[in-house]
Order: sequence, then C-alpha cells, then structure tokens
Amino acid sequence: MSAGSYDITCEQGTTFSRTFTVKDSSGTARNLSSYTAKMQVRRTQSSSSTIIELTTENGRISLNSSGQVALSISAADTAGLSDDGIYDLELISSGGVVERLVEGNFTLDLEVTR
Repeated sequence: MSAGSYDITCEQGTTFSRTFTVKDSSGTARNLSSYTAKMQVRRTQSSSSTIIELTTENGRISLNSSGQVALSISAADTAGLSDDGIYDLELISSGGVVERLVEGNFTLDLEVTR
C-alpha cells in the first residue's frame, strides 16, 4: 500500500483536529488499537528541525479499533507555529513494521486576531 496524498491547512491560534479512517483493501476499517503513530511537519524534506511533531506518545495522535487516526494540536500550540511545511504520517505496528499512511503539504493560515 502506498501513502495517500492529503494537503492540510492549519489555522494559527485555533484548535486543530483532523480524523482519518484507515481501511484495508476490502474497505473494512483496520483495528489500530495495537499501533502507534508519528507525524512530523518540516519546512522542507531535508530540514533537520521539525516545525511540530504529533505522536501517540505526546497525545497529539490517537488511534482506535475502528480504524480512526485522530490528529489534535491545541490552540496554544498552533499560535506558536510560524511556517508552512510538508508532513507525513506513519503507523507503526506492535511488531515494528512502519507504514506511511499519508503525506502532503502543511499550510499555516496566519491569525489576525491576537
């Protein structure tokens, strides 16, 4: 399975949330309860630093048995963002198999009200 392409727009200073449902080739939602996930946003693919990182460990990604991958960034954290970038989102099985789920552009819609 190859990664899907999905561009994300994040509004600076607001609570960001996005949910994906992962399905197998027959269209059945995959049980992700034994998986972890990681998403990094970087200015460019070769950037050594991240703009922001979302993981199951830091609570910004949650997974469930209904195939849902929920991304969340607090309003305080999006207020601190200042750059557009690119991202990818990876699922990691309990056996250590890494699968790139989705990738794309990460566009920051700058806040006017402060």
